[in-house]
Amino acid sequence: MEKVIKNGKVGVLVSPGYGAGFSTWGYPEEAIFDPTLIEMVEKKYNMEYQPNEKGGITQIRKVWDSPEYKQLTDDMIKYCETKWEAYSGGVQDLEVVWVSEGSEFIIEEYDGSESLMLKENYNWIKS
Repeated sequence: MEKVIKNGKVGVLVSPGYGAGFSTWGYPEEAIFDPTLIEMVEKKYNMEYQPNEKGGITQIRKVWDSPEYKQLTDDMIKYCETKWEAYSGGVQDLEVVWVSEGSEFIIEEYDGSESLMLKENYNWIKS
């Protein structure tokens, strides 16, 4: 399975928006690591969020109405529907979470909103 790795971290796709998940709603494990989709999601993120003068990040909401932003969202949906033939409701909300190589994690979902949970952040009980 091909993965995107930057500075020792692996890109993992999750869909935090409410309504529909991504991997928790039928996409295979390979989809959360897909390099083409990660590239598209990062491009969309960079259109929507810009660095500000205080060293933080500002969301540029007016970009949501731009033809380029809408086209990229449509391209992401078409790519997913074509490659995996799964429901695409959570695709428009995808975000890349960077996880250290070798880390164990799960993706949980509540009401369509996905969260990436690292095993190292929880106290597991052993029987």
